[in-house]
Amino acid sequence: MVEASMDGAWPLLPSTWGPTRDTLTLWLQVIGKVRIARAALLNHWWNAPLYLTASGLTTSLIPAGPGRSFAIDLDFNTHRLDVVTTDGPTRTMPLEAGAIRDFYRELMRTLDDLGLHTEIWPVPVELPAAVPFSADDVHRAYDPRQAQLFWRALVEIERVLQEFRTGFVGKSSPVHLFWGGLDLATTRFSGRKAPPHPGGVPNCAPHVMHEAYSHEVSSCGFWPAGHGEGIFYAYAYPEPDGYRDMPAGPDPARFDEELGEYVLPYEAVRTAPNPDELLLEFLQATYEAAATCGGWDRANLERPG
Repeated sequence: MVEASMDGAWPLLPSTWGPTRDTLTLWLQVIGKVRIARAALLNHWWNAPLYLTASGLTTSLIPAGPGRSFAIDLDFNTHRLDVVTTDGPTRTMPLEAGAIRDFYRELMRTLDDLGLHTEIWPVPVELPAAVPFSADDVHRAYDPRQAQLFWRALVEIERVLQEFRTGFVGKSSPVHLFWGGLDLATTRFSGRKAPPHPGGVPNCAPHVMHEAYSHEVSSCGFWPAGHGEGIFYAYAYPEPDGYRDMPAGPDPARFDEELGEYVLPYEAVRTAPNPDELLLEFLQATYEAAATCGGWDRANLERPG
């Protein structure tokens, strides 16, 4: 049974789910690296993320040469991983507690068995402790119920982010699950180029950040780490003058000086009388802060009315 708010939608993310979250992050890094190794570069690394499905997450189709593609799907109802090919063969792995090194080796063997051998950089990114996947015997927790609660939360968050996207007619990203930080995000673009990003993300090469932030953005999303049940966040790059002094939207949203981002606790949204309304207010206020302070051409970038 999924614990949810009074409207039956937004689940409570238990305080004990950190170990499962960390294991899941590393699983998704292995899977995401398979996609990025085979898919052609899209602007801002849009060839890298994962996407929500009716039962979990997917890489979407990954090319494997003429006449053949495949996808890696995770099902958080039956707790299995499926590698599905367009020409028929399928392999399944259980999602269960166990060392990252074993998950990594089994997935690589599974791909080999399907004639999909893929070379990846076998080291985590965006994490301070970058233990190679083949050597990680520390991260091994997996609570099926907690993983399902997280997926259910992502389903609700994506629904609201998709609604938020409809008010912008300029360039904007799909709603992506970026596996480096396990954050679900969408980004709006002003259309102007940005200065080279200074970097500073753990175990993430400068060229990665330069591609991700090649153009001016206002970005928002959900990050399940940090305090409590995780946070909604919003930031601008480059940060325009006066940005962090603008209204953050609803209480208890605020600008976090340490993160350099606006934040709103997931718990505040989950327990609100109208979670959608509260989250949309935060997303709109923080976008307006970026667009106003950054001098965006709002008349041409926003949908009238």
